[in-house]
Order: sequence, then C-alpha cells, then structure tokens
Amino acid sequence: MTDSRATPLSPCTNICVMHPREGICAGCYRTMDEIVAWGSLTDVQRQAIMDELPARAPRISKRKRRG
Repeated sequence: MTDSRATPLSPCTNICVMHPREGICAGCYRTMDEIVAWGSLTDVQRQAIMDELPARAPRISKRKRRG
C-alpha cells in the first residue's frame, strides 16, 4: 500500500549558504528557523513556506561588480 498524499518536497538545492544581511539561504531561500524546523512541520506548514520562497529570491539577487 502506498501513501497517496502529496507531500511537499524539501526545497533544498544543496547550496547551503546563508545570506549575511537577509538571513535566508542562497540555495532554497528559507530562513535558518525554517530549515531547522522543516522535519517537524506539517504538510500545510511546509506548503505555506514553499509558496513564499519565489518572492524571496530577489532579496539576494547576485550583483556583479567589475571595474
């Protein structure tokens, strides 16, 4: 028997670097608190975070400065 519930996968991309000013991971855009709590969150809580992540990406956009 298989579990038919759709469980949100982890957004982790294995690029685990916390942005020093924004406090979010450069790979998955989660906060440290969200990353630590992920395993104990409900599916609804996980999905709510997943829904917010795309809006966080611009907060840490890469800026190239060349002279």
